[in-house]
Amino acid sequence: MARWKTVGLVGLFAVAMLASSELLMAQQGAPGGRGGRGMGGRGFDPQQWRQRMNDRMKEALGASDEEWKVIAPLLEKVQELSREIRSGGIWAMFAGRRGRPVAQPQAEQKEQTPLQKATTELQEALDDASTPVAQLKKKLTAYRKAREKARQKLAKAQEKLREVLSLRQEATLVLMGTLD
Repeated sequence: MARWKTVGLVGLFAVAMLASSELLMAQQGAPGGRGGRGMGGRGFDPQQWRQRMNDRMKEALGASDEEWKVIAPLLEKVQELSREIRSGGIWAMFAGRRGRPVAQPQAEQKEQTPLQKATTELQEALDDASTPVAQLKKKLTAYRKAREKARQKLAKAQEKLREVLSLRQEATLVLMGTLD
């Protein structure tokens, strides 16, 4: 029974993570979103949604309040870096304007990470049919280097998270795809 509960929570978490990009785009006024339609127009509160997801994750890990205070920021960092790495490639096609970052509301705008910048520059080079091969190769090399650095940062963040987890918690996060 406990195994099915864990599998159910893993499935719920995976669906929620896939839906998160759509939910963020659906916020009222977000370019590419649905404006007043859908969840963005029904009083969707991203903070409340995030809190529910954190509560479910805490429950799935069986973490006490004290443990969660240590785990939560490390877990958030791993999730943030994972999203950054996934934002390129095939995911970029679904992110809006062919790989360029989707505009965020003013309060949430952040400076682009090196990987996001390299992704944008490579996509722009691809969009321009007259881009010389040498320049395209340079952009591709820069993208690969930025992606590798992001992967190294993710590996370090995952290791820091692993250090504070019990074996059961680590195994749960492996099944959820959060840890390797």
